[in-house]
Amino acid sequence: MRFGKANIERGRQMNQVMSFHGIIPANLLPFRADFSIDEPEYRRHLSWLASVPGVTAITCNGHAAEVSSLAREERQRALAIAGEEVGHRVPLVAGIFAEGTLEAVTLAKDAKAGGAAGILVFPPTLFMWGAHLRPEMAFHHFAAIAEAVEIPMIVFQYPPVMGIGYSPETLAKLTEIPHVVGVKDWSNDIVAFERNLRALRATGRRIAMLSSYSASLLATFILGADGTISGMGSVAADLQAALFDAVQRGDLDAAKKINDRLRPLADAFYCPPFLDQHNRMKEALVMLGRLRQAVVRPPLRPVSDCERQRIRAALVSSGLLPA
Repeated sequence: MRFGKANIERGRQMNQVMSFHGIIPANLLPFRADFSIDEPEYRRHLSWLASVPGVTAITCNGHAAEVSSLAREERQRALAIAGEEVGHRVPLVAGIFAEGTLEAVTLAKDAKAGGAAGILVFPPTLFMWGAHLRPEMAFHHFAAIAEAVEIPMIVFQYPPVMGIGYSPETLAKLTEIPHVVGVKDWSNDIVAFERNLRALRATGRRIAMLSSYSASLLATFILGADGTISGMGSVAADLQAALFDAVQRGDLDAAKKINDRLRPLADAFYCPPFLDQHNRMKEALVMLGRLRQAVVRPPLRPVSDCERQRIRAALVSSGLLPA
């Protein structure tokens, strides 16, 4: 698929106008006991995120918001609430979680109509069955979205071991699409992260490298990440912002001290089973007084009392909760 000169120029203009950087939390989505969206609590959560110095945007409808459980109308409503509550304060990035290209195009149109400044495009799970052997599939998936919707796009990069991560060469190829302005790198492998970063820098385009390696954020910031998109930012955006600022200033001693505070949180949130990560983050927000209750949608289940004790201990170790 080729892009006309007018389309390429519009894409370049998008790239110049919207440059994602800094701390971009992926918001959690509070639910009531009946699993409906708890709008007042959601607004309170968004307002706290937008108030944190260093937060430059918020990602809605991502993994942290349990997007796979949300109907299309709920995704539209979640973005609309975010726009009403904080859209005048920070740009919003809308997650595009879809199993097919046609659905992704529809959701991207919804996101643009809902006021999103950009979209975060998840890979279809079909890709895990061998799309790395057919990299043109990924290119045409993104190109089709770009042809249909003029909106800045961030590529969601998964760990290579999951089978749906893109190779450095494929990431570089995707940047030929003018609307691609960033990569959220969740490769969870510091060697893979650096290879991806070098591949993006070698393109000569201004592509934002946004780390999602929350368990080792300091290393990715030192290597040159432009910021982070992180579900853990819903709990510790202030610490992440302080870490990023310290690295940008070259104060590695300060950065190491902040990293020491983030470490127990990462260990508590991302330990096995990994699928409970955002469930645990909701529990943390309840303990911090930022959420009323930690309801998750099935098939997710509430964590055990033992887990809650471990989360509380991590919050105390991080200094977010008094001993």
